[in-house]
Amino acid sequence: MAPRIGLSTVSVYPESTAHAFSWAATVGYDAVEVMVGIDALSQQTAAVKQLSEHHELPIAAVHAPCLLFTQRVWGTEPWGKLERSAEMAHAVGAEVVVVHPPFRWQKSYARDFVDGIAALETSTGLAFAVENMYPWRASSRREMEMYLPGWDPSTEPYANTTIDLSHAAIAQSDPVAMAERLGDRLRHIHLTDGTGSAKDEHLVPGRGEMGADLFLQHLARTGFDGEIVLEINTRKAADRAERERDLRESLDFAREHLAVPTP
Repeated sequence: MAPRIGLSTVSVYPESTAHAFSWAATVGYDAVEVMVGIDALSQQTAAVKQLSEHHELPIAAVHAPCLLFTQRVWGTEPWGKLERSAEMAHAVGAEVVVVHPPFRWQKSYARDFVDGIAALETSTGLAFAVENMYPWRASSRREMEMYLPGWDPSTEPYANTTIDLSHAAIAQSDPVAMAERLGDRLRHIHLTDGTGSAKDEHLVPGRGEMGADLFLQHLARTGFDGEIVLEINTRKAADRAERERDLRESLDFAREHLAVPTP
């Protein structure tokens, strides 16, 4: 069976988490990934569960609040954020928590991160899928390593990982090669696209230069059975009709290329 194709709630920002569930149901996605963020509803387990039940959409994953602009969501202690994310995942029936590697200024968190993630997986029974990030680049193209122990999860012994194509674009990293390095440790996909600029673009797949079609075909050929979640940026949509076109195009693209395991 083909993997489920879900929609990240951040894909409809600045619309709310509630709107994201409505969009996912209307367009025909199989599931939803909840980005715990500044939208207060996304932080409320009971509300998220109610939305899932109302729209009859399972929750594919909970994305822990580990972005720069969510540093104070659920407090400032990083391990506490991951524990609360696990509690939400258990309550709503998700099996995956998506997490970013620590920022380099989170030194004690970074020092214990690899072992701590493994311990959380053992204690919770959940997959903490560590996401690929990227070096930060200035306009001069000088790179700064902002993540510890590193931005590439294939270099660490994580049991579960996430590949995000927009992040791979910034890092100028081949996502198929990364998937091959990860093997069966690849658990989760953020399907999107990018042009290779220093900006985290999160384009509709197929509108960038990351070979999103070839990446999906690689997943199909290798029997990937994790979650595929569209995490796109629709903030510049002129109106609801344009946002809907982007969401439909993304879903159609994913289904088309997952169904064609081209030799």
